[in-house]
Parts: sequence; C-alpha cells; structure tokens
Amino acid sequence: MTRRLSVAERLASIEKDALLDDIAKHSEWDRFLVEQAVLHFGQRHDEFSCNDLRDVLPDLGHGFLGAAINSLRTGGIIAHTDRMVPSTQENTHAHRIAVWTLTAKGRAIAAKRRAARQQQAEAA
Repeated sequence: MTRRLSVAERLASIEKDALLDDIAKHSEWDRFLVEQAVLHFGQRHDEFSCNDLRDVLPDLGHGFLGAAINSLRTGGIIAHTDRMVPSTQENTHAHRIAVWTLTAKGRAIAAKRRAARQQQAEAA
C-alpha cells in the first residue's frame, strides 16, 4: 500500500520540482562560466570552494552553482578533499560547504584549454 503524502510534503515536492526546472533552464553559457571558474581556480589553487567561485561569478540563481559543481564531480573533473569550510554567503548562516580539487582528468582538460587559448593568441 502506498503512503499518502501530507499537504506539507506535497508542497515541498512541488517547490523542489520548480527549483529543478529552474536549474535545468539555465543556459549552456551559465554552465560554461561555472566550468571555466572551476578550471581557473583548480589550476591556480590546490583547493577551492563555492565561496571562491561565487566571488567571480554573476548571480546564477538559487541552486545552480551547487548543481553545476555536482555535475563536475560526477563527471570526474573535480573531487571532494574531505574538508569543509563555512559558507560566506549571508543567507546560509555559515553552514559547512565542501572544498574541492581538480582531478587528473580536470587538470588535463584545463591544460588542453590553456594550450588552445595560447595557440589562438599567437595566431591573432
């Protein structure tokens, strides 16, 4: 027998679905910006968090940065360092967020992109 959802559970589910729809509507450009920021920080720093990324990214909407980071993690581009830091975002009340590092795959992608940019600059 299936358990019936309470009103609160149904409303929470609707809100969650709306948030997921909003995240999915973001453009490829937004995903590209997050990816570029991750590759940039990963090349220059051994570790980084969303605190670092939010400082250089435009407002991407609620939940998008976390979803993009999760996508990069599942794609093998970044890995969790098993460290956490307090969030600097005011509305989070300093909850703990993950610290990330580029994987070997992420470093290879970053190096390939850097070489392509240098090649374009030399051709110009």
